[in-house]
Amino acid sequence: MKVRIKTPSRIHVTLIDLNGSIGRVDGGIGFAIEKPYVDVICEEFEDVKVEGGINEDRFERVAKILKEMFGFGLKVKVLSDYEAHVGLGSGTQISLAVAKAFNDIYDLGLSVRELAEITGRGGTSGIGVAVFESGGFVLDGGHSVKEKPQFLPSSASKAKPPKVLARYDLPDWKVVVAVPNMKGFYGGKEIDLFKSHCPIPIEDVRKLCHLILMKLLPSVVEEDLESFCEAIKSIQYLGFKKVEIDQYGEVIWKLIENSEFAVGMSSTGPAVYSITDTNAKEVSRYFKDHFSERNIECKVYVTKPNNKGHEKRQI
Repeated sequence: MKVRIKTPSRIHVTLIDLNGSIGRVDGGIGFAIEKPYVDVICEEFEDVKVEGGINEDRFERVAKILKEMFGFGLKVKVLSDYEAHVGLGSGTQISLAVAKAFNDIYDLGLSVRELAEITGRGGTSGIGVAVFESGGFVLDGGHSVKEKPQFLPSSASKAKPPKVLARYDLPDWKVVVAVPNMKGFYGGKEIDLFKSHCPIPIEDVRKLCHLILMKLLPSVVEEDLESFCEAIKSIQYLGFKKVEIDQYGEVIWKLIENSEFAVGMSSTGPAVYSITDTNAKEVSRYFKDHFSERNIECKVYVTKPNNKGHEKRQI
């Protein structure tokens, strides 16, 4: 039996509460996009074997976790994947693509959230897990401090993926994503980022919650692109998102501040994005020119929201 899984990637707009004073931490907002994506064909195998892709070790790691737990091997043929540690959530999509295929091939009957726990995903933000399930724009509720008493990134957290509080389809807007040839903060550096800047001031958390509840979410429901972009722009200057952008010095801030349109940074970056309905080519040129002037190579995707989540078919 062979199973093919294709996933979206995701824009992580921001974490919401890294103050924790009312008993919860994390929370997140983000949305699924069509490109880049992970696309794999998996089949039964006596051991673990991975063919293709640029993240062979990551596919192999997940398959080995599953083999150790359940005793079955897996052959993974990677048709498409994308860069790790750039802010687009490849780790979660790789993990869930392999785990979902493994689950279906061996008829384990596990949910996506159970597979996320097994493979160690969703310990801080639940956006990647949620968009794998069903795409769209997602708000998650974070974690109780009883479950997660420390401020930690997903890579260092053993908490379960948080529950989804709201999920909406996004309109057929264009999303321009630029991935400069720079590495984001991960591993020890990302842990240090949380330790050195948390708790975030409560006033920033309150401003962010107000902005999300009374501007960003209504703009999604009402399909109001102008208000959506205004909210995205304001979010860059608040809470942990500002901390994340600060790590790159002027490179990302100049891009945001000099733009005539709203630009955001996804997760810990360095991937940046803008949402539009008319001027995708202009945005693409702006991104390319900005990084080129600083002698930084840059890959640009012109894509759109994904409102389906992963696709699966038996071959």
